Amino acid sequence: MSVACTVVILTFNEEQNLAACLDAVRPWAANVFVVDSGSTDATVRIAEARGAIVVTHPFETHARQWQWALATLPIATDWVLALDADQQVSAELAAAIGTHVGAPGQARGAFLCRRQVFRGKWIRFGGYYPKYLLKLFRRDAVTIDEGDLVDHHFTVADRTVKLDGDLIEDNRNEARIADWTAKHNRYAVLQAQQELRERRERSRLSISALTGAPDVRIRYLKQVWSGLPLFVRPCVYVFYRYILRFGFLDGKQGFVFHVLQGFWYRLLVDINIDELRQTGR
Repeated sequence: MSVACTVVILTFNEEQNLAACLDAVRPWAANVFVVDSGSTDATVRIAEARGAIVVTHPFETHARQWQWALATLPIATDWVLALDADQQVSAELAAAIGTHVGAPGQARGAFLCRRQVFRGKWIRFGGYYPKYLLKLFRRDAVTIDEGDLVDHHFTVADRTVKLDGDLIEDNRNEARIADWTAKHNRYAVLQAQQELRERRERSRLSISALTGAPDVRIRYLKQVWSGLPLFVRPCVYVFYRYILRFGFLDGKQGFVFHVLQGFWYRLLVDINIDELRQTGR
């Protein structure tokens, strides 16, 4: 049964991930658009073979790519589900999306629960599950922070809800740890630049933000994080995740994930911030 929702997926060399992503949404989505930024592998062929509409657009940042997609694509539905190619909609979540989109007077945005898979292991502990992302929204209600250099964040000022079911994120392009670390090494440079800029430009949130929507809480926690001493905060964070939030229960792959994502990556960001400060850039 078709749902009055358009799925938009960003891609670049995603032949390892795209088929599973499309197979999970194609049976029920009104339309599926793949916005590709110049893939040289089989990404476009996989998308076209599964009935997706492929559009090519040069990539600058995730945020700007999403802004272009939502402003330019001939989307015929009010509702949009925004996915990365390594994300799969579970059957329970698909049913929840259909119910939410089909009911009148619903909230104009919905948070989906991400289930992170790392090298074949579901990361259930360390405060990493459940984690809610705003991925389903009405086109006329959403805004995107264009200044986000690393990722993208959708915001809906109106009422939002949380849906049942999981959005499974399993990036098979990063099965080799060398690929994972290479990507996060690039991200660390951008994250350092972004954090320094946000310290200058963004208004401060009050502690009441902790009782707000998931994205507002995350913004407040990032604000607290930016005020902690460099090089100390990665140590505190990995202890919090691995010990206090039981990350050790995720086993061997969990140890690798929590140490790399919770300590190594955060340390790289701090080193880059320190370098940028020293050079005055």
